[in-house]
Amino acid sequence: MPWDPIQLNDGTKIPSVAFGTWTLGNGQPARDHVDQALETGFDHIDTAQAYRNEEETGTALQDSGLAREDLYITTKYSGRDGLDVNTSIHNSVKWLGVKYVDLYLVHHPRLAVPDIPTNWQQMEKVKADGLAKSIGVSNFEIADLEILLASAKVKPVANQILFHPYVWQRQAPLLEYCKKNGIVVEAYSALTPLTRQPGGPVDKAATQIANRLSVKPEQVLLAWAKSKGVVVVTSSTKKERLEGYLSAGDIELSDDDIAAIEAAGALGARRNLVRTFLTRAIGLALVGSLALGACSYLGIDVL
Repeated sequence: MPWDPIQLNDGTKIPSVAFGTWTLGNGQPARDHVDQALETGFDHIDTAQAYRNEEETGTALQDSGLAREDLYITTKYSGRDGLDVNTSIHNSVKWLGVKYVDLYLVHHPRLAVPDIPTNWQQMEKVKADGLAKSIGVSNFEIADLEILLASAKVKPVANQILFHPYVWQRQAPLLEYCKKNGIVVEAYSALTPLTRQPGGPVDKAATQIANRLSVKPEQVLLAWAKSKGVVVVTSSTKKERLEGYLSAGDIELSDDDIAAIEAAGALGARRNLVRTFLTRAIGLALVGSLALGACSYLGIDVL
């Protein structure tokens, strides 16, 4: 199936794949890459106050000639320069060159100042004022969502989180909680096993499936994420890869394919845990060795 829109709990719909501007930086290159994504066929652009490229994104949106109703724009409140939510959203719509954004997210729970309930009240006002059609959060854990939902008058429509096979087991309870509460999960960094942690177990599983289906491994990972019902936020500076990302929406993975990717993800997660443990243990051992050496040199009895 293609990247079909997903229904949100406020009655609106969100395109299920987005072009993210997180890694683009700013200036003309960022503008060019957003323009390229729009030309390739992306109609959902995801940016943030913290990325410092809302203005470049806005210029590309205006230059595209696309009607506002044919675009879906997500940005985030990131607490940039200590600005409050109201000031930040007004700056964002100005830089983006629009009257409203489709989705406005709290970028991280630690940015929900002075606290989550108060911050969310400010987000609800953004929606009430018509500056955002929908409001949501990013990087919120279950405990954060419980605090928010306890006082919210408007339920968040989405929670954008880190999501790829190596964190699947850890994030699964959060996905289940969001599903139970009608909150759509958005996935960022879905291609991490291939782009940032190459050589791990997921590489082999994704490559084997890709070879059988005559597609690319990155398309397999995007199809896996799609199978979980999430909105995928991805990015590339290469047009051919963007085209591949869009066509990944047509890839149908079997249950065995999905299970193989998740088994590889679990294996990689365990390896990462062991690697982290050993690194810390070695570090502590070195510190301890140095401390014992210093005590011996100073004539201090540590027994």
